[in-house]
Amino acid sequence: MRVVSYNLREHTANSELAALAEASQADVLCVQECDSTDLASSVGGLTLAASTQANRLGLAIYKRDDRFEVQDFGIHSLQKSLHDRVLSPAHERLIAMHLYDKEAEAEVIVASFHASPLTATNSLRRKQIEAAHDFVRDLSSEAPAIMVGDFNYPWFQTNLRRKIEESGFALSLSDQPTYLRYRKFTGHFDFATSVGLHIAGVETLPAGISDHRPILVRANYEAPASAAGTASAVA
Repeated sequence: MRVVSYNLREHTANSELAALAEASQADVLCVQECDSTDLASSVGGLTLAASTQANRLGLAIYKRDDRFEVQDFGIHSLQKSLHDRVLSPAHERLIAMHLYDKEAEAEVIVASFHASPLTATNSLRRKQIEAAHDFVRDLSSEAPAIMVGDFNYPWFQTNLRRKIEESGFALSLSDQPTYLRYRKFTGHFDFATSVGLHIAGVETLPAGISDHRPILVRANYEAPASAAGTASAVA
């Protein structure tokens, strides 16, 4: 399964989505900082499955219809930072979608996430991530899950990784930094957390108009315990 995540920088990179979906051969495309009133119903063979409606900087998920069926989804607000309260960039910071993968004959949850910006504390962002994982698990306590997006957490990731692993999830960084706008802020802003999936790699894709580079996550389903822990061949 190939999951792409892209922060559109206040929707300015929206015109790149079709080419990005095609070039990456994405099965699912998760976007952040989009204008939900100006999203195409389909891009590069993917169909818009859900988007936020209450945000100035919104979230959306596109999926490949010939592979996935939507079982359920949820859109959630998370604890707000002072920046959120003053400038109101985002009320809803998570879309979590429960999918049935017809190709793999398996259920999976895919989520698009956008944490509060660097003006907030790492502690608040960790609380947002923890709450987002809880919402993901509310959709299914058993299905494997992957959450991608802009975590706004480029430093002190050792503590973040420990907290995430304590909750049963794994953190996967990309092979190169993802943020481009300010030299002193370079780092891995965009990455993935997952449970019940083997992450074969997280690739930072070429830069476009946005100040974030998109990432491509390659995920494999883990075989059930009865299969002696071997990984499924379906990706």
